Amino acid sequence: MNGLRVIPTWRHGQERLYVCLPDGRNIAWYDREAGRVNLLGEDREDDVLRALGPFLTGPVTVGPPPVPTPAELARLTLHPDDDLAPNRPGEALLVALDRDPGPARRLRPDPRRRALEAEQTVGDALDRLDGAGWHAVHSVPLPGGSRIHHLLIGPGGLFALHTLYARKQRVTVTDPMVTLGRREPTALLRGVRADADRASYALTAEVRPVLALVGPTAVSVPAAPREVRVLTDLEVQTLARQGGVLKPADVEALHAMARDRNTWTRV
Repeated sequence: MNGLRVIPTWRHGQERLYVCLPDGRNIAWYDREAGRVNLLGEDREDDVLRALGPFLTGPVTVGPPPVPTPAELARLTLHPDDDLAPNRPGEALLVALDRDPGPARRLRPDPRRRALEAEQTVGDALDRLDGAGWHAVHSVPLPGGSRIHHLLIGPGGLFALHTLYARKQRVTVTDPMVTLGRREPTALLRGVRADADRASYALTAEVRPVLALVGPTAVSVPAAPREVRVLTDLEVQTLARQGGVLKPADVEALHAMARDRNTWTRV
């Protein structure tokens, strides 16, 4: 035995296996998705590979860690309080419910919990696109107390998604009005477009608006709304089928900007 320990960790849904000395210092890590063993020193390469032997799947590349890109360096220097990347889907609602859960018994369900379910459903679908070169930033705060529910960035461009809980409801979209079941119609699409416009200004890039409906029984869109795409939660992953707009370096640079809270203070 060479005294090395292998410790698995998870970050943003991806597994890394760290190789540690008996005193806890890291000397290497195995990125299974990239198929790469990153060595912090070449003198223990054989020992590291022996320790990782039971965990290696397929051929791997062995060498020093890759030089970080400018976008990666920006993320490394970002203060944790300013980093929006760890935000969970519905982060703002989770915080609000934690601070004020509301009465234990109420005649009608708390609308915040239905809104949270909608954001979590759509957010989970977007997070599954991460391995395909896309990044989602959730619950992006905007000045004035509003926020973008989800911002999706990838090869096909940028999308600002507004989610709407529509479980077992029929939805009719007549720009700019959205009618949910038998409720009074609201001019929801104006706000959806306005949020995308603010994101475009902050990121100096085109951001397209999307209305994501969660669980509707039927959706009626007599005429396509101006600029806004209307999708159900089962369709939001189709956004990833679009490509050829942004290069990988541009995606990373825009993601680095979007996850910085300071980016959004001037919109």
